[in-house]
Amino acid sequence: MRAWLLLALFLACLVAGPAWAQIAETPSGYPVPRFVSLKVGVAHGRAGPSRDHPILWRYVREGLPLRVTAEAPDWRRVEDPDGEVTWMHHSLLSGRRTVFAPAEIALRIRPDTDANIEAVAEAGAVLDLERCADGWCRLEAQGLHGWAPADTVWGLMPSDLGLD
Repeated sequence: MRAWLLLALFLACLVAGPAWAQIAETPSGYPVPRFVSLKVGVAHGRAGPSRDHPILWRYVREGLPLRVTAEAPDWRRVEDPDGEVTWMHHSLLSGRRTVFAPAEIALRIRPDTDANIEAVAEAGAVLDLERCADGWCRLEAQGLHGWAPADTVWGLMPSDLGLD
């Protein structure tokens, strides 16, 4: 019985191998691409994965969503909402999920274009991502919660929308 269990586990690993290998190949063990957020209020984005590389950008927006596009052992290549690509030390990044509002968006009391507006997020706002469903995302900022169409924010993966 034990031999059959081990064989079944081995075969399951073979079947799941490509997905597992994708995750295991990154230094962090997390998939790439993925979204993270800026953990600190001030951070430097560099031209390469070390402190020896010149600073390209000074970020001053805690919570700003960033897309991780590559990894080195202690560094992550990230893309910001404006499309700028820099390298950041992993200690500056958080797994907290946020989104960026490129333009003003209405946060509605339910996921419906006819629902009452709970709040309005200004262009450039950073909001916490709570969940997404059926093309809408529930967001939070400054204690206010509401729903916005997923295509009105930057910082979502297909898996957030159930498209993976």
